Formats: sequence, structure tokens, C-alpha cells
Amino acid sequence: MRIILFEDAALPQLGPLAQTRPVFELRCGALTLRERAARCLAADEVGLIVRREVAELSKFLLPGLPVNDSAWQGADDVVLVNGRWLAPADLPAPLGAPEVGLAGGQVAYVSLTAEQARDVRPDNLARHLAEWKDALPSRPAGGVMIDRPWDLVENNARALAQDEHYWSHNRETVQSAAPAVQGPRERLLMAPSAKVEALVLIDTTKGPVIIDDNVVVQAFSRLEGPCYLGPNTQVFAGRIKGGSIGPQCRIGGEVEVSIVHGHSNKAHEGFLGHSYVGEWVNLGSGTQTSDLRNDYGDVDLVVSGQKVKTGLIKVGSFIGDHTKTSINTLFNTGSVCGPFAMLITSGSLLLRNLPAFCQVSHGRLTERTDLGQMFATARTMMARRDVEWTEAHADFYLDLYERTAGERGQLLRDSEQRRLRRVV
Repeated sequence: MRIILFEDAALPQLGPLAQTRPVFELRCGALTLRERAARCLAADEVGLIVRREVAELSKFLLPGLPVNDSAWQGADDVVLVNGRWLAPADLPAPLGAPEVGLAGGQVAYVSLTAEQARDVRPDNLARHLAEWKDALPSRPAGGVMIDRPWDLVENNARALAQDEHYWSHNRETVQSAAPAVQGPRERLLMAPSAKVEALVLIDTTKGPVIIDDNVVVQAFSRLEGPCYLGPNTQVFAGRIKGGSIGPQCRIGGEVEVSIVHGHSNKAHEGFLGHSYVGEWVNLGSGTQTSDLRNDYGDVDLVVSGQKVKTGLIKVGSFIGDHTKTSINTLFNTGSVCGPFAMLITSGSLLLRNLPAFCQVSHGRLTERTDLGQMFATARTMMARRDVEWTEAHADFYLDLYERTAGERGQLLRDSEQRRLRRVV
């Protein structure tokens, strides 16, 4: 089956997580949303329709996949798949053509003929989706739509339940003699190349523990399901209670019900709870994220400049790519932090809304303008994981710097006014 993953108009509601990647590259469970949709639909060919800002980056991240290619789209019948769709393990019923699949009243996919798909572009996609939703037969698609950043965290356990079933039937796993397992031992699913040292406790009572290729879990760690450790990740005496850790991460301290996208470090003591951490993030020793208000009230977040009620009492932080924190950094409940932020401890809680390319140093908010130094640091960090920083990355982040200037400038003006009022 041929599918095309697309980004729709609700994309801005996912904040900094989708600023630096196509929305379908966000992780939930053991897979990205793209990988989950492709598995659900048994796709053997995949194309992409993405916004202009990430088109070139998408070609670099996903080589070989056609991007905004109308000729490829119109070569055969195809299924357009919403990149925000957390697809089910299987569709409720076989696909028909043409038809619309709905999840929560939103378009999850559209099955189209080649002629119908040929004309679709990022600039006319919204109009076509509205027309097809009204004109074509529709049926439930299953799964859920990811509308807000916290939806990824809240649905992670559901996704891992699917992954447990897939691993049980399609992946080679081994039972290591080293770990102590509390709960059903068959819910420990470990790749043959993974290494779990002695004096590690694995608790499968509440869900599966899935350990992918070349993972190393050092002694004195505790893993509680449902959780997933991605390829080449290392756990240093960590206490992981639920959540998903992406590939090539370094994790220590306490992690609870959180997603770490990949290639990020939280190697030391500190607490990360009910949060989503992007790529190439480094959380310094003692970094703490509050995920519960003292009054146990619902948590709100700032998304796309608007304060939004989550309806949840446990919400941590959503941290953009390439962010760095110093030792003992303190994130407030419901914090949103844009890409390339630099956070230096001041002994107090940070601002809850921090746009891209900002720095907080000893309580003072400033703009980061040292792009050359930032990019050099990113190049060094990525090289340590054998990933190349390219001109595609530099061009993308230069463009992002310009596109986020207004939001950054407004926050800086507001912060300076508050500082002056305190002085007076």
C-alpha cells in the first residue's frame, strides 16, 4: 500500500516539539507516529507532504522518501494519513476507496484515487480535507489524534501495549538470567544484543518492559513498565517508572512517565516527570521538573501564545531540541521551552514559557544571538553520536531563528518591564 503522511493546520498546537521536525516524527511508545501509521496500514511505499519550513530537513532526515512530490502522488492510488494520528494496531475494517477515516471527529486518513491525490499540495491541503470530509463516505479509523503536547505522554502506555503485542509475535527476544523480574516474566521483552547487568530490578506488574538493540542497563537500576528503552541507550543506576526513551540516550536519576525523543542526556541525578524531551538535549546534574502543583489543581500550559488548560493534575515540561541546562536547574509545573534554550540555575523556578533561542542566567532573560557558537556546540554533540551537523541543519535553524523573533522579542520586552517595576 502507498501512503502519504501529511501535516495539517493543527500543527502549531504541538508547540516546540513540532517546531524542529515533521509532526509525524514525534515519538509515542516504541515508534514514531510515522512508523506506527505505516505498520497499521502495512505500507510498502511512503511519501510526505510537509510545510515549507521542514521540507529540506525532511529530505535529510528521511532519505529516499518523496517530499511534496506531486508526480509521485499521482502515480497510483494512495492513502493520505494525518501525521498527528496515533494509529491503532489494526484498522477496525478493511480500507475502502475513496473514503475518510475519522478519529475524534478529525480526519485521520483519506483513501484516494491517483487522480484525486495528484493535485494535493501543502497550500491547498486544508481545503481538500474539508471537501473530502463532507463529500466522501466516512467511518471510524480507530486510534486517537494528538492535539496537544501532553497527548503524547498520556497515550504512551496505550502505544506500548500495541508494541508489546508486536514484539511478542515479530521480534526475537531473550530472557536474561541477570535481572530480577517482579511480575510476569513474559512481559520483559529484550533484544538479544541488549545487556542488563546483575542487581537490576525489572517490574512488569503494570505493563511491559521493552529493551531494544544494544541497550545497556547498569547495576542498581530499576525499570517499571510500561516502558521502552530505544537502541543504544544506556541507563546509569536509573529509576525509570513508565515512559519511552528514544535511541542513543544516556539516562540516570529518576524518570517517571516521560518521553525522551532521542540522542539526549539526563545522565545524572534529578527528576523528570510527565514530560517530553526533544533531541540533543543535555539536562545537567540535579535538573528537576515539577509535575504536580502544591494545590493538586489542573495544570495549564502556554501553547502558541495562548494559555491552555490541560485538564490534568500531573504535567511536567516540554523541552525543545538542543536545549541545555546547568546543574540544579528547576523547571516549574507545566513549562514549555523552545529549541536552543540555555538555562543556568538561579536557585529559583524558571519561567514557564521560554521561546526558542533564549537564555535564562541567574534569573535574567536574554536572547541568544551567538548562533555560530550554538551551531558549533550542536556539531560537537552530534558528532559524539556519529551524526553529522549539515548545511541543512544550519539553514533550518537560521530560518527558525528569524521566524521566532517576534515571540522572543515580546517576551523579552515583558520581562524587562517586570524587572523595571520591581526596581521602582
